[in-house]
Amino acid sequence: MTGVTKFDAIVVGSGISGGWAAKELCERGLSTIVLEAGGPIDPAKDYVEHVQPYEMQFRGWPDRALLQRDYPIQRECYPCDELGHKFFVKDHENPYTNPADAPFKWFRGRHVGGRSIMWGRQVYRWSDLDFEANAKDGHGNDWPIRYADIAPWYSHVERFIGVSGAPEGLAQLPDGEFQPPMAMTAVERQGREKILTAFGGERVLTIGRVAILTKALPGRLPCHYCGPCEKGCVTHSYFNSIGSTLPAAQKTGKLTLRPNSVVAEVLYDAKRGRARGVRVIDGLTMQETEYEARVVFLCASAIESTRILLNSRSGRFPDGLGNSTGVLGRYVMDHHYGSGASGNMPGFTDRRTTGRRPNGIYIARFRNVKTQQPDFLRGYGMQGGSGRSGWGRGASMPGYGAEFKRTLIEEMGGWTLGASGWGETLPHEDNRVTLDPTVKDKWGIPAARIDVRWRENELAMDKDMMSACAEMLDAAGCTDVHTHGSNHPPGHCIHEMGGARMSRKPADGVLNEWNQAWDAKNLFVTDGACMASTACQNPSITYMAITARAAAHAVEEMNRGSL
Repeated sequence: MTGVTKFDAIVVGSGISGGWAAKELCERGLSTIVLEAGGPIDPAKDYVEHVQPYEMQFRGWPDRALLQRDYPIQRECYPCDELGHKFFVKDHENPYTNPADAPFKWFRGRHVGGRSIMWGRQVYRWSDLDFEANAKDGHGNDWPIRYADIAPWYSHVERFIGVSGAPEGLAQLPDGEFQPPMAMTAVERQGREKILTAFGGERVLTIGRVAILTKALPGRLPCHYCGPCEKGCVTHSYFNSIGSTLPAAQKTGKLTLRPNSVVAEVLYDAKRGRARGVRVIDGLTMQETEYEARVVFLCASAIESTRILLNSRSGRFPDGLGNSTGVLGRYVMDHHYGSGASGNMPGFTDRRTTGRRPNGIYIARFRNVKTQQPDFLRGYGMQGGSGRSGWGRGASMPGYGAEFKRTLIEEMGGWTLGASGWGETLPHEDNRVTLDPTVKDKWGIPAARIDVRWRENELAMDKDMMSACAEMLDAAGCTDVHTHGSNHPPGHCIHEMGGARMSRKPADGVLNEWNQAWDAKNLFVTDGACMASTACQNPSITYMAITARAAAHAVEEMNRGSL
């Protein structure tokens, strides 16, 4: 084992949460090492959003033999294609297991920037409807924070990352600090007005709130609507850690970024009752190194951070660091999504879109906001959009040549409008992650065994997504409305949460209100693992705000001599 290297702070992971931890800690004066399990990313050569299909061997279609061999699970995530597979792990190197009757899809990116390169970029604040839900209906534990605790940090994050959106004044979906919104189509604008009228203002269709610039920020340009954001963005128009938080941390001179650093465990100092550092396996050489720091931030993603804690076993914590009450690994969640409806919208044949808007519409939660829906608890938001069948339909049509291309571009089809739900999942003790007793990854670390299942509340909510969406499309003026269900298993939404939840009391969770481990107060977990519930909104901006808040608290405590 090589010599120990010491820093003020260790951050495990370089994605959404890890980038924010690095930025906030470095800007507050801490020497910080960011340990990333995967390799470096160079936007100049690795971002491929402007590579055209005719420049690719398979014209943008997957290399099926390659994906079947190395990415049999990852290939089910839409960006994992001929060029995009570089941003996903190889499944045989990074195995996980699940019971045969509980399928789970774990889509992962191990590289600098993590999944912040491929994420969907939708950002919605939570409200007290979300933070109070567990306490009110008795599912899960009471969150130790409320909206007032995190609202200033939402603003702090929004100003830095740039969020385009439209204020709506909804208590259940608080407005943020927005750049100008992207424009809705004429079809979407009509749908909004007719739905508002039909449902007495209760159901609000708005443009998506998205971490993509419509006005320039330092070093970043407004979006030019090229479309394939999941393949990178050389203009840094959408937020990711490579183009935003990590450069901000680097600018301080306090950052050390170490790729190919697979963290196996958090090291515990029993005499001091603190985490003393981490054990790292070099991803390329397999050489081991220990890094020490005054504070450790786990930002490796919900399941990965939970796995690291479970593997951090010692005489004091034989079942994993943070697991003194047996809660670690439990209450794992994801959003259930995809059920909804679509229909044809008559008219508007004189209207067409320009470019490829990297955003859609959002219908704010309306179930169980003011009155209780009898069939299920909590609620869902809906995402979707409108469009006309254009040149893309040529992929399934016979023809070639200039005239064929002209008809695809100029003779467009009619408009459609549709949406699907993103629903809250109730916390359940038996939805959990453990360590597989026999399966290990390429670096000899026990693999995660994931047992997460949809239950009655989620299934009832899915049915309502379909019928409610059909109602709205009918009200909007659509014809030929048809519903669609979803059979996506847990994990498929890529919003994994829980496993090391926050709590008001040590007996109820792993972390306190500042994301400090009850069992080691200099250990912070600020990624999705910390979540005590899922709400129905895309969670990434809440991770960012929680991380910034926790980092500020950590430095305050260090300055007071408490850490």
